[in-house]
Amino acid sequence: MATKTNTARRAGDERTTPDHEVVVVGAGFGGIGTGIALQRQGIHDFVILDKWDRVGGTWHANTYPGVAVDIPSFIYSFSYEQRGDWSRVYAPGSELRDYAEDMVDKYGLRERLRLNTTVTGVEFDERNGLWRVSIDGEPVITGRYLVLAVGGLERPKMPDIEGIDSFAGTLMHTAMWDGDVALAGKRVAVIGTGATSLQLSPAIVDETEHLTVFQRTPIWVFPKSDAAVSGLGRRILENKPLRSALRLVGTIATEISMSGMVVGPSWLMSGVRQLAEMPVRRWMRKQVDDPVLREKLMPKYGLGCKRPSMSNDYLKMFNRADVSLVTDSIECVTENGVRTVDGVEHEIDVLICATGFKLWDKGATPPFPVRGRDGLDLRTFWDVNRFQSYQGVSVPGFPNVFTITGPYGFVLGSYIWMIEAVTAHLSRTLAEAKRRGTDLVEISQQAHDDYFAKCLKRQQKNFLFTDVCAGSNTYYIDNHGDSPFRPTTHGEMYWHNRHFNLEVYNYTTTAPVAATSVPTVKESA
Repeated sequence: MATKTNTARRAGDERTTPDHEVVVVGAGFGGIGTGIALQRQGIHDFVILDKWDRVGGTWHANTYPGVAVDIPSFIYSFSYEQRGDWSRVYAPGSELRDYAEDMVDKYGLRERLRLNTTVTGVEFDERNGLWRVSIDGEPVITGRYLVLAVGGLERPKMPDIEGIDSFAGTLMHTAMWDGDVALAGKRVAVIGTGATSLQLSPAIVDETEHLTVFQRTPIWVFPKSDAAVSGLGRRILENKPLRSALRLVGTIATEISMSGMVVGPSWLMSGVRQLAEMPVRRWMRKQVDDPVLREKLMPKYGLGCKRPSMSNDYLKMFNRADVSLVTDSIECVTENGVRTVDGVEHEIDVLICATGFKLWDKGATPPFPVRGRDGLDLRTFWDVNRFQSYQGVSVPGFPNVFTITGPYGFVLGSYIWMIEAVTAHLSRTLAEAKRRGTDLVEISQQAHDDYFAKCLKRQQKNFLFTDVCAGSNTYYIDNHGDSPFRPTTHGEMYWHNRHFNLEVYNYTTTAPVAATSVPTVKESA
Protein backbone atom coordinates (compact mmCIF):
# COMPACT_ATOMS: atom_id res chain seq x y z
CA MET A 1 0.00 0.00 0.00
CA ALA A 2 1.37 3.42 -0.92
CA THR A 3 2.20 5.73 1.94
CA LYS A 4 2.82 9.43 1.68
CA THR A 5 5.89 10.88 3.38
CA ASN A 6 5.60 14.11 5.34
CA THR A 7 1.90 14.67 4.67
CA ALA A 8 2.00 17.23 7.46
CA ARG A 9 4.80 19.73 7.04
CA ARG A 10 6.67 20.63 10.21
CA ALA A 11 9.00 23.36 11.29
CA GLY A 12 12.06 23.45 9.07
CA ASP A 13 10.36 21.89 6.04
CA GLU A 14 10.03 25.22 4.22
CA ARG A 15 13.53 26.55 4.79
CA THR A 16 15.21 27.85 1.65
CA THR A 17 18.63 28.11 3.28
CA PRO A 18 20.22 25.01 4.85
CA ASP A 19 20.56 24.39 8.56
CA HIS A 20 24.03 22.97 7.91
CA GLU A 21 26.48 22.89 5.05
CA VAL A 22 26.73 19.10 5.36
CA VAL A 23 24.42 16.54 6.97
CA VAL A 24 26.06 13.16 7.64
CA VAL A 25 23.81 10.16 8.27
CA GLY A 26 25.55 7.54 10.40
CA ALA A 27 27.97 7.78 13.31
CA GLY A 28 29.90 4.60 12.71
CA PHE A 29 33.44 4.68 11.36
CA GLY A 30 32.11 6.00 8.04
CA GLY A 31 30.48 9.04 9.66
CA ILE A 32 33.43 9.63 11.97
CA GLY A 33 35.88 9.43 9.08
CA THR A 34 33.69 11.84 7.09
CA GLY A 35 33.70 14.41 9.89
CA ILE A 36 37.48 14.27 10.20
CA ALA A 37 37.95 14.55 6.40
CA LEU A 38 35.60 17.55 6.22
CA GLN A 39 37.46 19.35 8.99
CA ARG A 40 40.74 18.77 7.22
CA GLN A 41 39.31 20.57 4.20
CA GLY A 42 38.17 23.52 6.31
CA ILE A 43 34.51 22.48 6.38
CA HIS A 44 33.18 22.74 9.93
CA ASP A 45 29.45 23.36 9.53
CA PHE A 46 28.17 19.80 9.63
CA VAL A 47 26.04 17.54 11.81
CA ILE A 48 26.27 13.75 12.24
CA LEU A 49 22.98 11.90 12.82
CA ASP A 50 22.60 8.38 14.15
CA LYS A 51 19.68 6.27 15.34
CA TRP A 52 21.71 4.67 18.15
CA ASP A 53 22.48 6.20 21.55
CA ARG A 54 26.24 5.78 21.04
CA VAL A 55 28.68 6.04 18.17
CA GLY A 56 30.38 3.02 16.62
CA GLY A 57 27.72 1.78 14.21
CA THR A 58 28.14 -1.96 13.71
CA TRP A 59 30.48 -2.20 16.68
CA HIS A 60 27.87 -0.67 18.94
CA ALA A 61 24.89 -2.56 17.53
CA ASN A 62 26.46 -6.04 17.47
CA THR A 63 26.98 -7.35 20.99
CA TYR A 64 26.59 -11.11 20.52
CA PRO A 65 29.04 -13.33 22.45
CA GLY A 66 32.38 -13.69 20.70
CA VAL A 67 32.01 -10.64 18.43
CA ALA A 68 35.44 -9.45 17.31
CA VAL A 69 37.22 -7.97 14.34
CA ASP A 70 38.41 -10.55 11.80
CA ILE A 71 41.29 -8.44 10.47
CA PRO A 72 44.22 -7.71 12.83
CA SER A 73 43.45 -4.64 14.90
CA PHE A 74 46.60 -2.81 13.85
CA ILE A 75 45.25 -2.96 10.27
CA TYR A 76 41.59 -2.42 11.08
CA SER A 77 42.17 1.17 12.21
CA PHE A 78 42.65 4.56 10.59
CA SER A 79 46.14 5.20 9.26
CA TYR A 80 46.21 8.57 11.00
CA GLU A 81 44.94 7.15 14.30
CA GLN A 82 46.90 3.97 14.91
CA ARG A 83 46.70 2.52 18.38
CA GLY A 84 49.17 0.60 20.47
CA ASP A 85 46.84 -0.46 23.28
CA TRP A 86 44.75 -3.22 21.66
CA SER A 87 44.26 -6.05 24.15
CA ARG A 88 44.43 -8.74 21.47
CA VAL A 89 45.65 -9.16 17.91
CA TYR A 90 41.96 -9.46 16.93
CA ALA A 91 40.27 -7.00 19.25
CA PRO A 92 36.81 -7.72 20.68
CA GLY A 93 33.93 -5.60 19.43
CA SER A 94 33.74 -3.49 22.58
CA GLU A 95 37.27 -2.18 21.95
CA LEU A 96 36.33 -1.11 18.43
CA ARG A 97 33.34 0.77 19.86
CA ASP A 98 35.60 2.44 22.45
CA TYR A 99 38.06 3.31 19.65
CA ALA A 100 35.20 5.10 17.86
CA GLU A 101 34.31 7.01 21.04
CA ASP A 102 37.93 8.08 21.52
CA MET A 103 38.14 9.38 17.95
CA VAL A 104 34.96 11.41 18.38
CA ASP A 105 36.49 13.12 21.41
CA LYS A 106 39.98 13.57 19.99
CA TYR A 107 38.75 15.18 16.76
CA GLY A 108 36.10 17.38 18.37
CA LEU A 109 33.07 15.66 16.84
CA ARG A 110 31.04 15.22 20.03
CA GLU A 111 29.35 18.61 19.71
CA ARG A 112 28.32 17.80 16.14
CA LEU A 113 26.53 14.57 17.03
CA ARG A 114 22.77 14.09 17.17
CA LEU A 115 22.19 10.60 18.55
CA ASN A 116 18.85 8.82 19.02
CA THR A 117 17.89 10.43 15.71
CA THR A 118 16.30 8.11 13.15
CA VAL A 119 16.29 9.27 9.53
CA THR A 120 13.16 8.12 7.68
CA GLY A 121 13.88 9.61 4.26
CA VAL A 122 15.74 12.30 2.36
CA GLU A 123 14.79 14.32 -0.71
CA PHE A 124 16.51 16.89 -2.88
CA ASP A 125 14.93 20.33 -3.13
CA GLU A 126 15.94 21.36 -6.65
CA ARG A 127 14.65 24.92 -6.43
CA ASN A 128 16.71 25.71 -3.37
CA GLY A 129 19.60 23.32 -3.98
CA LEU A 130 19.50 21.54 -0.63
CA TRP A 131 18.61 18.20 0.94
CA ARG A 132 15.67 17.82 3.29
CA VAL A 133 16.21 15.09 5.86
CA SER A 134 13.08 13.71 7.52
CA ILE A 135 13.51 12.61 11.13
CA ASP A 136 11.19 10.27 13.01
CA GLY A 137 9.17 12.40 15.40
CA GLU A 138 11.27 15.56 14.90
CA PRO A 139 11.43 18.55 12.52
CA VAL A 140 13.11 18.19 9.15
CA ILE A 141 16.84 19.01 8.98
CA THR A 142 18.23 20.63 5.84
CA GLY A 143 21.74 20.51 4.45
CA ARG A 144 23.42 21.85 1.35
CA TYR A 145 25.24 18.54 1.03
CA LEU A 146 24.35 15.06 2.25
CA VAL A 147 26.67 12.17 3.11
CA LEU A 148 25.12 8.73 3.49
CA ALA A 149 27.51 7.05 5.92
CA VAL A 150 25.12 4.18 6.59
CA GLY A 151 27.16 0.99 6.70
CA GLY A 152 26.47 -2.11 4.68
CA LEU A 153 25.77 -4.13 7.83
CA GLU A 154 22.70 -2.11 8.63
CA ARG A 155 19.60 -4.22 7.98
CA PRO A 156 19.58 -7.71 9.55
CA LYS A 157 18.35 -10.46 7.25
CA MET A 158 15.95 -12.90 8.83
CA PRO A 159 15.73 -16.22 7.02
CA ASP A 160 12.73 -16.69 4.77
CA ILE A 161 11.49 -19.87 6.42
CA GLU A 162 7.88 -20.92 6.70
CA GLY A 163 6.50 -20.69 10.22
CA ILE A 164 9.36 -18.79 11.77
CA ASP A 165 6.94 -16.39 13.45
CA SER A 166 5.09 -19.29 15.06
CA PHE A 167 8.07 -20.42 17.16
CA ALA A 168 7.02 -20.45 20.82
CA GLY A 169 10.55 -20.21 22.20
CA THR A 170 12.99 -17.31 22.03
CA LEU A 171 13.85 -16.06 18.53
CA MET A 172 16.57 -13.51 17.85
CA HIS A 173 19.03 -12.33 15.21
CA THR A 174 22.68 -11.92 16.16
CA ALA A 175 22.53 -8.24 15.15
CA MET A 176 19.73 -7.69 17.68
CA TRP A 177 21.22 -9.66 20.52
CA ASP A 178 19.29 -9.73 23.77
CA GLY A 179 21.75 -10.13 26.59
CA ASP A 180 18.91 -10.83 29.02
CA VAL A 181 18.13 -14.16 27.33
CA ALA A 182 19.60 -16.96 29.42
CA LEU A 183 21.14 -19.79 27.40
CA ALA A 184 22.25 -21.88 30.35
CA GLY A 185 20.66 -25.32 30.25
CA LYS A 186 18.76 -24.50 27.04
CA ARG A 187 18.54 -26.35 23.76
CA VAL A 188 19.85 -23.74 21.33
CA ALA A 189 19.94 -23.75 17.55
CA VAL A 190 21.95 -21.48 15.26
CA ILE A 191 20.93 -21.02 11.64
CA GLY A 192 23.91 -20.02 9.53
CA THR A 193 27.59 -20.90 9.27
CA GLY A 194 29.15 -17.62 8.20
CA ALA A 195 31.69 -15.49 10.03
CA THR A 196 29.20 -14.52 12.76
CA SER A 197 28.31 -18.12 13.54
CA LEU A 198 32.00 -18.99 13.72
CA GLN A 199 32.42 -16.41 16.47
CA LEU A 200 29.14 -16.99 18.27
CA SER A 201 28.82 -20.78 18.41
CA PRO A 202 32.08 -21.59 20.27
CA ALA A 203 31.38 -18.66 22.62
CA ILE A 204 28.06 -20.11 23.83
CA VAL A 205 28.57 -23.88 23.53
CA ASP A 206 29.79 -24.33 27.13
CA GLU A 207 26.64 -22.63 28.38
CA THR A 208 24.00 -24.49 26.40
CA GLU A 209 22.58 -27.90 27.18
CA HIS A 210 22.73 -28.79 23.51
CA LEU A 211 23.75 -26.72 20.48
CA THR A 212 22.44 -27.49 16.99
CA VAL A 213 23.96 -25.75 13.97
CA PHE A 214 21.96 -25.70 10.73
CA GLN A 215 24.32 -25.46 7.78
CA ARG A 216 23.36 -24.63 4.22
CA THR A 217 26.84 -23.94 2.86
CA PRO A 218 30.08 -24.86 4.65
CA ILE A 219 32.67 -22.13 5.10
CA TRP A 220 36.41 -22.03 4.64
CA VAL A 221 37.96 -21.80 8.10
CA PHE A 222 41.52 -20.66 8.79
CA PRO A 223 43.41 -21.07 12.05
CA LYS A 224 43.27 -17.83 14.01
CA SER A 225 46.64 -16.48 15.10
CA ASP A 226 45.10 -14.57 17.94
CA ALA A 227 46.72 -13.79 21.26
CA ALA A 228 46.67 -11.29 24.06
CA VAL A 229 49.00 -8.39 23.33
CA SER A 230 51.62 -8.14 26.06
CA GLY A 231 55.37 -8.12 26.53
CA LEU A 232 57.19 -7.86 23.19
CA GLY A 233 53.94 -7.44 21.26
CA ARG A 234 52.96 -4.48 23.40
CA ARG A 235 56.37 -2.86 22.95
CA ILE A 236 56.11 -3.29 19.16
CA LEU A 237 52.62 -1.77 18.94
CA GLU A 238 53.58 1.14 21.16
CA ASN A 239 56.62 1.91 18.96
CA LYS A 240 55.31 4.00 16.04
CA PRO A 241 57.97 3.01 13.45
CA LEU A 242 57.67 -0.70 14.29
CA ARG A 243 53.88 -0.50 14.36
CA SER A 244 53.82 1.19 10.95
CA ALA A 245 56.16 -1.45 9.54
CA LEU A 246 53.96 -4.22 10.92
CA ARG A 247 50.90 -2.52 9.48
CA LEU A 248 52.57 -2.31 6.05
CA VAL A 249 53.40 -6.02 6.08
CA GLY A 250 49.86 -6.87 7.12
CA THR A 251 48.43 -4.57 4.45
CA ILE A 252 50.48 -6.20 1.70
CA ALA A 253 49.46 -9.66 2.89
CA THR A 254 45.79 -8.66 2.89
CA GLU A 255 46.20 -7.07 -0.54
CA ILE A 256 47.57 -10.28 -2.01
CA SER A 257 45.21 -12.68 -0.26
CA MET A 258 41.97 -10.78 -0.82
CA SER A 259 41.98 -8.14 -3.55
CA GLY A 260 44.69 -10.04 -5.44
CA MET A 261 42.38 -13.02 -5.78
CA VAL A 262 39.86 -10.82 -7.57
CA VAL A 263 42.02 -8.59 -9.79
CA GLY A 264 45.11 -10.72 -10.38
CA PRO A 265 45.68 -12.59 -13.68
CA SER A 266 43.25 -15.52 -13.70
CA TRP A 267 45.88 -18.04 -14.80
CA LEU A 268 48.16 -17.01 -11.94
CA MET A 269 45.56 -16.62 -9.22
CA SER A 270 43.96 -19.95 -10.08
CA GLY A 271 47.24 -21.68 -9.31
CA VAL A 272 47.82 -19.60 -6.19
CA ARG A 273 44.32 -20.35 -4.95
CA GLN A 274 44.72 -24.09 -5.43
CA LEU A 275 48.06 -24.06 -3.64
CA ALA A 276 46.52 -22.12 -0.75
CA GLU A 277 43.58 -24.52 -0.51
CA MET A 278 45.67 -27.61 0.17
CA PRO A 279 47.11 -26.69 3.60
CA VAL A 280 43.82 -25.14 4.69
CA ARG A 281 41.85 -28.28 3.80
CA ARG A 282 44.46 -30.38 5.57
CA TRP A 283 44.19 -28.28 8.71
CA MET A 284 40.39 -28.27 8.62
CA ARG A 285 40.23 -32.06 8.36
CA LYS A 286 42.51 -32.48 11.35
CA GLN A 287 40.06 -30.55 13.53
CA VAL A 288 37.17 -33.03 13.15
CA ASP A 289 37.31 -36.63 14.35
CA ASP A 290 34.29 -38.15 12.63
CA PRO A 291 35.06 -38.74 8.91
CA VAL A 292 31.44 -38.32 7.79
CA LEU A 293 30.96 -35.12 9.76
CA ARG A 294 34.35 -33.90 8.57
CA GLU A 295 33.31 -34.06 4.92
CA LYS A 296 30.05 -32.25 5.61
CA LEU A 297 32.07 -29.34 6.99
CA MET A 298 34.38 -29.15 3.97
CA PRO A 299 33.49 -26.51 1.35
CA LYS A 300 32.98 -27.79 -2.18
CA TYR A 301 33.63 -24.40 -3.79
CA GLY A 302 36.93 -22.58 -4.24
CA LEU A 303 38.75 -20.54 -1.65
CA GLY A 304 37.83 -16.86 -1.96
CA CYS A 305 34.34 -17.34 -3.39
CA LYS A 306 32.96 -16.28 -0.01
CA ARG A 307 34.67 -14.31 2.70
CA PRO A 308 36.59 -16.92 4.71
CA SER A 309 36.84 -16.66 8.46
CA MET A 310 39.14 -17.75 11.26
CA SER A 311 38.53 -19.84 14.35
CA ASN A 312 40.55 -22.26 16.40
CA ASP A 313 37.44 -23.62 18.10
CA TYR A 314 34.57 -23.78 15.61
CA LEU A 315 35.43 -27.04 13.83
CA LYS A 316 36.63 -28.74 17.02
CA MET A 317 33.28 -27.89 18.59
CA PHE A 318 31.62 -30.58 16.46
CA ASN A 319 33.62 -33.29 18.23
CA ARG A 320 31.43 -32.73 21.31
CA ALA A 321 28.50 -35.00 22.09
CA ASP A 322 26.35 -31.98 22.97
CA VAL A 323 26.75 -30.37 19.52
CA SER A 324 24.93 -31.40 16.34
CA LEU A 325 25.46 -30.35 12.73
CA VAL A 326 22.37 -30.52 10.53
CA THR A 327 22.89 -30.23 6.78
CA ASP A 328 19.41 -31.29 5.63
CA SER A 329 17.44 -28.35 4.31
CA ILE A 330 14.99 -26.68 6.67
CA GLU A 331 11.38 -27.31 5.74
CA CYS A 332 9.79 -25.05 8.34
CA VAL A 333 9.93 -23.72 11.85
CA THR A 334 7.34 -25.19 14.17
CA GLU A 335 6.05 -24.10 17.54
CA ASN A 336 8.61 -26.30 19.27
CA GLY A 337 11.57 -26.28 16.94
CA VAL A 338 12.85 -26.71 13.39
CA ARG A 339 11.69 -29.41 10.99
CA THR A 340 13.99 -30.48 8.17
CA VAL A 341 13.03 -32.00 4.83
CA ASP A 342 13.79 -35.51 6.12
CA GLY A 343 10.82 -35.14 8.46
CA VAL A 344 12.88 -34.79 11.65
CA GLU A 345 11.75 -32.11 14.09
CA HIS A 346 14.62 -30.71 16.12
CA GLU A 347 13.13 -29.48 19.38
CA ILE A 348 14.77 -26.34 20.75
CA ASP A 349 14.22 -23.57 23.27
CA VAL A 350 16.17 -20.74 21.61
CA LEU A 351 16.55 -20.08 17.87
CA ILE A 352 19.38 -17.77 16.85
CA CYS A 353 19.59 -16.48 13.27
CA ALA A 354 23.19 -15.82 12.25
CA THR A 355 21.99 -15.06 8.74
CA GLY A 356 23.78 -11.82 7.98
CA PHE A 357 22.46 -8.60 6.52
CA LYS A 358 20.55 -7.33 3.50
CA LEU A 359 23.58 -6.06 1.65
CA TRP A 360 22.82 -6.18 -2.07
CA ASP A 361 19.26 -7.51 -1.80
CA LYS A 362 16.57 -5.95 -3.96
CA GLY A 363 15.23 -2.81 -2.29
CA ALA A 364 17.53 -3.16 0.72
CA THR A 365 19.88 -0.26 0.15
CA PRO A 366 19.73 2.54 1.02
CA PRO A 367 17.68 1.70 4.14
CA PHE A 368 15.33 4.66 3.63
CA PRO A 369 14.01 6.55 0.58
CA VAL A 370 16.58 8.81 -1.12
CA ARG A 371 14.96 10.98 -3.79
CA GLY A 372 17.06 13.04 -6.15
CA ARG A 373 16.18 15.11 -9.22
CA ASP A 374 12.55 14.83 -10.33
CA GLY A 375 11.85 12.59 -7.33
CA LEU A 376 14.04 9.76 -8.68
CA ASP A 377 14.37 7.15 -5.93
CA LEU A 378 17.85 5.68 -5.51
CA ARG A 379 16.63 2.22 -4.56
CA THR A 380 14.40 2.14 -7.63
CA PHE A 381 17.25 3.37 -9.83
CA TRP A 382 19.54 0.60 -8.63
CA ASP A 383 16.81 -2.04 -8.84
CA VAL A 384 16.10 -1.14 -12.47
CA ASN A 385 19.57 -0.20 -13.73
CA ARG A 386 21.88 -2.42 -11.61
CA PHE A 387 24.03 -1.20 -8.75
CA GLN A 388 26.43 1.49 -9.94
CA SER A 389 28.18 4.66 -8.77
CA TYR A 390 31.32 6.61 -9.49
CA GLN A 391 34.09 5.21 -7.26
CA GLY A 392 31.41 4.19 -4.78
CA VAL A 393 30.67 7.84 -4.01
CA SER A 394 28.38 9.58 -6.54
CA VAL A 395 25.44 8.81 -8.82
CA PRO A 396 24.14 11.06 -11.64
CA GLY A 397 20.74 12.51 -10.85
CA PHE A 398 21.62 12.83 -7.18
CA PRO A 399 23.49 16.14 -6.81
CA ASN A 400 25.18 17.11 -3.55
CA VAL A 401 24.89 13.61 -2.11
CA PHE A 402 27.77 11.22 -1.47
CA THR A 403 27.80 7.63 -0.25
CA ILE A 404 30.42 5.86 1.85
CA THR A 405 29.52 2.28 0.91
CA GLY A 406 28.25 2.79 -2.63
CA PRO A 407 28.58 0.16 -5.38
CA TYR A 408 32.07 -0.37 -6.79
CA GLY A 409 33.72 1.55 -3.98
CA PHE A 410 34.82 -1.21 -1.59
CA VAL A 411 37.93 -3.28 -2.27
CA LEU A 412 37.86 -6.55 -0.34
CA GLY A 413 39.93 -6.13 2.81
CA SER A 414 39.75 -3.62 5.61
CA TYR A 415 36.58 -1.53 5.65
CA ILE A 416 38.62 1.31 7.18
CA TRP A 417 40.82 1.63 4.10
CA MET A 418 37.73 2.17 1.98
CA ILE A 419 36.40 4.80 4.38
CA GLU A 420 39.65 6.76 4.19
CA ALA A 421 39.55 6.61 0.40
CA VAL A 422 35.95 7.67 -0.18
CA THR A 423 35.97 10.39 2.49
CA ALA A 424 39.09 11.83 0.88
CA HIS A 425 37.17 11.78 -2.42
CA LEU A 426 34.02 13.52 -1.20
CA SER A 427 35.80 16.10 0.98
CA ARG A 428 38.11 16.97 -1.91
CA THR A 429 35.07 17.49 -4.15
CA LEU A 430 33.30 19.72 -1.62
CA ALA A 431 36.45 21.76 -1.10
CA GLU A 432 36.65 22.32 -4.86
CA ALA A 433 33.03 23.47 -4.99
CA LYS A 434 33.76 25.87 -2.17
CA ARG A 435 36.84 27.18 -3.98
CA ARG A 436 34.77 27.80 -7.12
CA GLY A 437 31.98 29.48 -5.18
CA THR A 438 29.34 27.02 -6.40
CA ASP A 439 26.73 25.15 -4.38
CA LEU A 440 25.73 22.27 -6.69
CA VAL A 441 28.01 19.32 -7.39
CA GLU A 442 27.03 16.36 -9.56
CA ILE A 443 29.09 13.65 -11.19
CA SER A 444 28.90 13.85 -14.98
CA GLN A 445 27.04 11.09 -16.73
CA GLN A 446 30.01 10.37 -18.98
CA ALA A 447 32.52 9.97 -16.14
CA HIS A 448 30.10 7.75 -14.25
CA ASP A 449 29.34 5.57 -17.28
CA ASP A 450 33.03 5.22 -18.16
CA TYR A 451 33.86 4.10 -14.63
CA PHE A 452 30.96 1.62 -14.53
CA ALA A 453 31.95 0.18 -17.90
CA LYS A 454 35.54 -0.21 -16.71
CA CYS A 455 34.41 -2.04 -13.58
CA LEU A 456 32.20 -4.39 -15.60
CA LYS A 457 35.05 -5.09 -18.02
CA ARG A 458 37.52 -5.90 -15.26
CA GLN A 459 34.85 -8.04 -13.66
CA GLN A 460 34.80 -10.35 -16.67
CA LYS A 461 37.94 -12.14 -15.53
CA ASN A 462 36.67 -12.44 -11.96
CA PHE A 463 36.69 -16.08 -10.85
CA LEU A 464 33.53 -15.41 -8.83
CA PHE A 465 31.55 -15.97 -12.03
CA THR A 466 33.20 -19.30 -12.87
CA ASP A 467 32.32 -22.88 -11.92
CA VAL A 468 34.88 -22.58 -9.11
CA CYS A 469 32.27 -20.68 -7.08
CA ALA A 470 29.22 -22.72 -8.06
CA GLY A 471 27.11 -23.51 -5.01
CA SER A 472 28.87 -21.02 -2.75
CA ASN A 473 25.79 -18.81 -2.21
CA THR A 474 28.17 -15.88 -1.96
CA TYR A 475 27.04 -12.40 -0.99
CA TYR A 476 29.80 -11.12 -3.27
CA ILE A 477 27.21 -11.47 -6.09
CA ASP A 478 24.16 -9.18 -6.06
CA ASN A 479 20.62 -9.85 -7.24
CA HIS A 480 21.55 -8.64 -10.74
CA GLY A 481 24.31 -11.20 -11.06
CA ASP A 482 27.06 -8.57 -10.69
CA SER A 483 29.74 -8.25 -8.04
CA PRO A 484 29.47 -4.58 -6.93
CA PHE A 485 32.81 -4.59 -5.16
CA ARG A 486 35.57 -2.45 -6.60
CA PRO A 487 37.66 -4.67 -8.93
CA THR A 488 40.96 -2.98 -8.09
CA THR A 489 43.78 -3.23 -5.61
CA HIS A 490 43.84 -1.11 -2.47
CA GLY A 491 46.70 0.85 -3.97
CA GLU A 492 44.54 1.83 -6.94
CA MET A 493 41.68 2.76 -4.64
CA TYR A 494 43.97 4.91 -2.51
CA TRP A 495 45.41 6.77 -5.51
CA HIS A 496 42.28 7.21 -7.62
CA ASN A 497 40.12 8.61 -4.82
CA ARG A 498 42.74 11.20 -3.98
CA HIS A 499 43.89 12.13 -7.48
CA PHE A 500 40.88 11.80 -9.79
CA ASN A 501 40.33 14.68 -12.19
CA LEU A 502 38.07 17.15 -10.39
CA GLU A 503 36.52 18.07 -13.75
CA VAL A 504 34.55 14.80 -13.73
CA TYR A 505 32.07 16.71 -11.58
CA ASN A 506 29.77 19.48 -12.77
CA TYR A 507 29.90 22.54 -10.51
CA THR A 508 26.95 24.92 -10.83
CA THR A 509 24.99 27.40 -8.75
CA THR A 510 21.37 27.20 -7.68
CA ALA A 511 19.19 29.71 -9.44
CA PRO A 512 17.73 32.29 -6.99
CA VAL A 513 14.19 31.57 -5.84
CA ALA A 514 11.84 34.50 -5.49
CA ALA A 515 9.52 32.90 -2.96
CA THR A 516 9.58 30.03 -0.53
CA SER A 517 8.77 26.76 -2.22
CA VAL A 518 8.12 23.32 -0.92
CA PRO A 519 9.11 20.36 -3.12
CA THR A 520 6.50 17.78 -3.95
CA VAL A 521 7.00 14.55 -2.04
CA LYS A 522 6.26 11.55 -4.16
CA GLU A 523 4.50 8.48 -2.93
CA SER A 524 6.37 5.20 -2.68
CA ALA A 525 5.05 1.71 -2.63
